[in-house]
Amino acid sequence: MKFDKFFALCKEKGIEEAEISVYNSYSLSFSLFHGEVDSYSSSESATYLARGIYKGKLGAIVSDVYNNNLAETFVDKIIENASVIENDDPVFIFKGSEKYRKISTFNKELGKISADTKLNLLYDLEKKIKEADPRVIEVESVGYEEGSTSSLILNSHGLKLSQKNNNFIYYGGAVAKEGEQVKTGFDIFFGNDFSKFNVDELAKSIVKKATSKLGGYQCESSTYKAVLSQDVVKSLLSAYVASAIAEDVQKNSSLFVGKLNQKVASRKVTIEDKPLAKTVFARSFDDEGVATSNMPVIKNGVLMNYFYNLTTAAKDDVQSNGHGSVGGGSKVYTSTWYLEMKPGKKSLDELFQEIGNGVYITEVQGLHAGLNPRSGNFSLQSTGFMVENGKVTHGLDIITVSGNLVDLFHNITSVGSDSKEFMSGIKCPSVIVKKIKVSGK
Repeated sequence: MKFDKFFALCKEKGIEEAEISVYNSYSLSFSLFHGEVDSYSSSESATYLARGIYKGKLGAIVSDVYNNNLAETFVDKIIENASVIENDDPVFIFKGSEKYRKISTFNKELGKISADTKLNLLYDLEKKIKEADPRVIEVESVGYEEGSTSSLILNSHGLKLSQKNNNFIYYGGAVAKEGEQVKTGFDIFFGNDFSKFNVDELAKSIVKKATSKLGGYQCESSTYKAVLSQDVVKSLLSAYVASAIAEDVQKNSSLFVGKLNQKVASRKVTIEDKPLAKTVFARSFDDEGVATSNMPVIKNGVLMNYFYNLTTAAKDDVQSNGHGSVGGGSKVYTSTWYLEMKPGKKSLDELFQEIGNGVYITEVQGLHAGLNPRSGNFSLQSTGFMVENGKVTHGLDIITVSGNLVDLFHNITSVGSDSKEFMSGIKCPSVIVKKIKVSGK
């Protein structure tokens, strides 16, 4: 086999356990501006990550090339890197899980569709955005991106695992103007089933996101009942659930320290991590070779699990639940795979009717700068609409929403039925929060 020499040299030079992971990727992308192709690229690449335990430490090397002539270099680098590690964290080359559930959502038909077909739809998208509304003064950009990845894990215990995924996206942005007010709107479609893409629907959504902001003005600064859109819930949920990463809990830098099996949100909130769901994010094993499984994170407001890799699981004397994510070296991080918040039964219009008077927050910006992950406090520039007598009225311009993540998730009183899937690997609906601070005029 291609890596026999690598494993033989590891054994010969005293590396106790060894592993090599191979990641192959393909990408295609192009974009238009004013009817002309302004970028076009296609590429294939491979990454080899070799890891080994030497004298109780884990060394690693990353390269975009591997052959038998480089096997000794790989082994020597593992030894060299392991020799300078000073921490005493437990390290592992995983022997394998008892059972792996095979799940494949790779769509081989996507690669059979010609680049010209994909490009022609992009011309259509640009044209439809421009012609959809006289207030659209510019099509900022339209583009297409496609990618596929495959991964292979082999180790000295005889473990051999492989999986692959693919997906594509169409995206576009529009600029709309009314009077002196100028607003932008952006949207994407993503998936891996090309037959589900509808160019008219995407163009309509992009234009609506721009034009619906026109005519907006600042509301009075106050505390409001609010409907948060799926986009807003996605951003806040991602930050909140990250508090369940075991490494942060162990470092006492998480909102969920000591909160396992305790109430951390409203009973309306149920969130699962679902790597075995049939989505473009599906995976049978994590980057350490541990089998994945669908796992409750928060159930009816109660924190059910932390996210573990092998090292953090060993520190808590539990089993890894398959969330190891290997970076560009020996460091193993922790990732969520596909977070899904359980939807409710009420439509978006019914949520508006329920709050009566309040605000509908549709976008938040500046999450990295405006959110303190340790305290949960946030202050974010936002976009949205007033809700009056159960109906959306005018847009809101230049507002800021602020609060605390813990309080916000405890204050969710209703969950909508309008679940939306995002490229970040999150699926969630709109929700009602009983109060949120809005700074306007």
